[in-house]
Parts: sequence; C-alpha cells; structure tokens
Amino acid sequence: MSSATATPLGRPITPRPTPDALLRRRELIRRRTRLVIGDAVAVTGGALGASATLAATLHYQFGQLTVAATLFVSVMLLALSLIHTREPGLPAAGEYRRVALAAALTFAVGACWAAFAPSVTGRALLLAAVPTSLVAVLAGRTYWRFVAPPSMRPTPPRTVLVGSRQVLEALLPALDTGRRLGYHVVGMTLVDGDVEAEAVGSRGVPLLGAAAVTAEAARAVHADTVMVAGPTHDPDFVRRLSWQLEGTATSLVLATPLTDVAAGRMTLRTSTGLALLGVRIPTYDGAQHRLKRLLDVTVALCALVPIVVAAPFIAAAIRLDSPGPVLFRQNRVGRDGREFEILKFRTMRAGADAEVAALSAVDEGSGVLFKMRRDPRVTRIGRVLRKYSIDELPQFWNVLRGDMSVVGPRPPLPQEVRAYDMPVFRRLYLRPGITGPWQIGGRSDLSWEESVRLDLHYVENWSVTSDLAIILRTAAVVLRAKGAY
Repeated sequence: MSSATATPLGRPITPRPTPDALLRRRELIRRRTRLVIGDAVAVTGGALGASATLAATLHYQFGQLTVAATLFVSVMLLALSLIHTREPGLPAAGEYRRVALAAALTFAVGACWAAFAPSVTGRALLLAAVPTSLVAVLAGRTYWRFVAPPSMRPTPPRTVLVGSRQVLEALLPALDTGRRLGYHVVGMTLVDGDVEAEAVGSRGVPLLGAAAVTAEAARAVHADTVMVAGPTHDPDFVRRLSWQLEGTATSLVLATPLTDVAAGRMTLRTSTGLALLGVRIPTYDGAQHRLKRLLDVTVALCALVPIVVAAPFIAAAIRLDSPGPVLFRQNRVGRDGREFEILKFRTMRAGADAEVAALSAVDEGSGVLFKMRRDPRVTRIGRVLRKYSIDELPQFWNVLRGDMSVVGPRPPLPQEVRAYDMPVFRRLYLRPGITGPWQIGGRSDLSWEESVRLDLHYVENWSVTSDLAIILRTAAVVLRAKGAY
C-alpha cells in the first residue's frame, strides 16, 4: 500500500508521513538531542578544565581564558555539526573519524585566528583544550554507542537489498564484514525474475519477492533503508521506487557492484539529474611511491637502532634454546616476481623445512599456505618470538636494502607464486611488507581467500596515510598476540 492517498476526484495528494516515519523521526530527534547535550557538556568541560589547569599552573588570567574558552566551545560545537558527526547510521569508526576531523578543523580555525590576532592566552588554551575536548567527546560518543541502555544505543539501519541474484551474492560479503559499513540486511528483492522462497547468499537473508513489491516489503519488515545494487534493466525503476517510499521511514541508497575500491579513488559528478561515478585507475610509480620509499628508509633506520641493541640478547636466547643458526634465511618473491633472501630470527629447530612433507597430513592452512597452530618444529623461545612478531625484526634490513617495504602484501614463497592464478599475481605489483592488511586483519587466522582479498585491496588502494594507520594498528595487534602461531 502506497503512502500517497487520493481525493474523492481520484487525484493524488501530497504523501503524508506514516506512523513508522513519525516514530523514527522522534527517535532520531531524541538521539540527536542527547548527542548535542553530551557534546556541549564534553567540550565545555574540556575547555574549562584546560582553563583551570592553565590558570593554576602557568598563572594565566582566568577572565581572558574564559573568553577564549567560550569562543573555542562555539567553534568546536559548530564544527561537530557541520561535519555531520551525528548522522544516523554511521558505524563507530566513521563517527570517531568525523569527530577527530571536527577537532582538527577547530584547531585550524583557532590557529588562523591566532595568526591574525596574536594572543598567548588563546594559543595556550587552544593547545590544551583541543585534545582534552576531543577525548571528552569521544568518551561521550563511546558511552552512547556501547555503554548506554540498549534502547538508547544506535543500531545499524535495517536494510532491504534490491538487485539481480548474482550482484547481491557479490555484495552481501562486503555488507557482512563486521557490519563496518553500518547496514543490517533483513531481506532482499530480485529484479531478474528469479524469485524463489529460499535464502540467497551465505547469510541466509530471506527473499521478500520481486523488485516490483520492494516498497511494500520494506514497510512489512520495518526497513530503514532500501539499497538498490547494480543495473535494474529499467531506467525508471529507481525513480518510481523513490516515489513509492515517500512518506515512509525508509531512505534510498544506490550501490554499485564495484567493490574493494577506496573512497580516495572515487569521484561523483552530477549534471542534469545524471550521476557519474568516476574511479581513478591505480598507478605503480610516481611521487607517491617515492614518498613511500622515503618512509620505508626512515622507519627502517629508526627501527634498526634498538634492534641492534636487543639482537645479542635475542641471539643468546635462541642459541641456548636449540642448536643452529640465529638467523633464518629463506627465498621469497618480491616486486615483479624477483626473488630475494628474507631474514628472520630462527623460531624452529634446524632443518625444519625438510619436515614439511611429513607434516602435510596435519596441515591446517588453506589454499597454498602451510600452517599449524601447534607446530612441533617451533622451539620454546620461538613461540615467544612468533607471538609478539619479534622474529620479523631483521626484515627491517630487507626494507633498507629495497627488497621489502614496511607496509605491503605478505611476502610469498616461490611455490606459492607458482600456484597463483592471474588476479593473484597483482600482489607482486608492490614490494612485500613486514606488516600489512593481513597483519591487522587476522594474521594466521585468515583463510587464503581472505588474505588474497586484503592484499589485492591494499595494492590498488594504498596511500601514505593508510600505511601510517596500518603501522599504528599493527602495534596494537602485536601486543594482543592475536592470530600469531
């Protein structure tokens, strides 16, 4: 049943909000109000705390600090609003990123103001209030998202997918990865006429019928979002669907079947009602790659200093635990298929490579990878070195030599490369890395297919900023020792 009604003359009148739409609107207003009040308290508290600290420790005048704090609070709250940090349906990572961007914008505005109207008090307050207010706002957002009573927490939008069976099966895994995109798929309708009373895809999402009944199906399951994926073979389908959803609590999202493309490679242009999505083709040389190499050399030089200091103690522990060399050398395949000798601290007994064939019956790996959670070849000290990735430290010498990068795809063995199909060879377009998306995405717990997907996504979408983010996240993963064996 459409949300539009008709007059006695049979002419349609303006669609009115349905009860579901009104209820959803009230819930969104209540949530936004809670966030606005929470942000105001957090920013004001951070600014006042910074002011009190500066007045007590550096003896700034509290009156001047109060004026500066008032301006700071106004700018920060405006930035939080302009950057849409309270937008419904945002996943946690997206919300936190926008809050951090609002804090950065506030700092930039304050810095520009300080340049035109120099004030020691204002500069001091800006430096102190931005981090304290940012932490306070993030703490408040974390409370409302994870600690508050369940009825007050944001939930992923209930989503109905529309598209062909083939496109939806390809899209479902991207939406299902920890719900990081912020959608909870509750049903789907098909545009290709292949409608059956059975689930589609690995998640067992129910079919709700043909595409023609999408609006009715969305209302029946109380969907917050309808997502149209891929071509519909009907140029007016999306427009008619948007009409049918008028007055409901449901929003409309258009998804392309293009996956594993970073936002930085996409542009959107609109002209006379036509939306054009542009995708930048990746390149594998140029200024960004020279900057990546400069980052590699800098990080490797900084890392090798403490490694040289710790190496004698690690070497002594390895030699006392089992006979054999301290360093393990193995041929790996680098950029463009060139082989190089990788260095690691030895974590297995000498001659362990020769035992792989005998252990193949208990292989727990997938694809071409050999893995065992309790590998009998690993020494006692080797388990500790592997748990915290200490065995990888000598690879910074490989980075300095140019064989590897700090961040990149996992360095494969020659026999692995011989088993690659054509798309997987794209992993060799960049230098392999000490860490990478596979390191922060699950390490040895990843399947072969997941490891390949993460590496290929990295190869096509990497950036210097993403490399820095991976380096920081690697430290947290290593400390947790998750997926290491």
